[in-house]
Amino acid sequence: MKAAKLGGRALAALIAGALMLGTASAETLRLSHNVGDTTTWHKGAEKFGELLSEATDGEMTVRVFPNAQLSGGDQMKQAEMVGRGALDLVVTSAINVTPLVPEMAIFSLPYLYSSYDEVDATTQGAPGEMMARILLEKGIVVLAWGENGFRELTNNVRLVKSPEDMKGLNMRVSGPMYIDVMNALGANPTQMQWSETLTALQQGVVDGQENPIGAVIIPQQVYEMQKYLTAWHYSYDPVFLGVSKAKWDSLDAETQEKMRKAAVEAMAWQRQISREATASGIAFLREKGMEVYEPTAEELQAFRAATKPAFDKWAGKVGSEIVEAFQSAIVGTN
Repeated sequence: MKAAKLGGRALAALIAGALMLGTASAETLRLSHNVGDTTTWHKGAEKFGELLSEATDGEMTVRVFPNAQLSGGDQMKQAEMVGRGALDLVVTSAINVTPLVPEMAIFSLPYLYSSYDEVDATTQGAPGEMMARILLEKGIVVLAWGENGFRELTNNVRLVKSPEDMKGLNMRVSGPMYIDVMNALGANPTQMQWSETLTALQQGVVDGQENPIGAVIIPQQVYEMQKYLTAWHYSYDPVFLGVSKAKWDSLDAETQEKMRKAAVEAMAWQRQISREATASGIAFLREKGMEVYEPTAEELQAFRAATKPAFDKWAGKVGSEIVEAFQSAIVGTN
């Protein structure tokens, strides 16, 4: 009996030890993104966390922090923090990384794209892999590309139908390339964190902003603060899910594969729900009282011509090799 009793104690100790080891090995990764918790960015990040936890039997979980909380509200700083290992994961858009990696402006050059097929040929093809290699040099491993979307214009002053209508508008923008675009159109751009933008719109500090319908304008209820929308599709902005290279290198090959697979699935779903929300978005915004204008092909050409100086300037910063790779991929879809 005594031996059996001791055996039982030993078994209990072994079980307790195994449980403690299991608990100790569980890891919670921190993921930061730019916008609010109602957006497709947040939903995609949470989906990634669910899939990763499932794939690793709970040994790896993800805690999602919206509104760039972990970088003090500075959405531009998140990628840099991931690059040096101060943050595990980030979902951010290409334009927000341009201070760190100017080449990332390629995706958002004005009127580079005219369809989702053209977008997918770059983000899901060789050009996307090229950009991932550049980000890797900054300590960021791109796991998958998602979608912010085609950026549309909203404001509270007037319906914009031509470049002339942009003159004098005080516009919030998210990055340096958009400052040049707005200057080319005669607007007055102000670079501002998204966390400050909604308040600035409410208070009239800025007249308007530009963002995708499905990913930002609807879920962040911009329609409650803005009267006019012009669906000018002037710039596309992808998001990517990236992990710190330091964290990535600390994982074994099997865990890396599980993480990448979870990211690809989550971002494919995020692209899908963003596009679905965009497809039904214009009708929804009209129902909410916004006055929506969809420019003709001729009117879009006028915007394209007016923004060409900004296109040329940033194409120069990006470099001819990258620009040509993107344009070749786009031509291949037509």
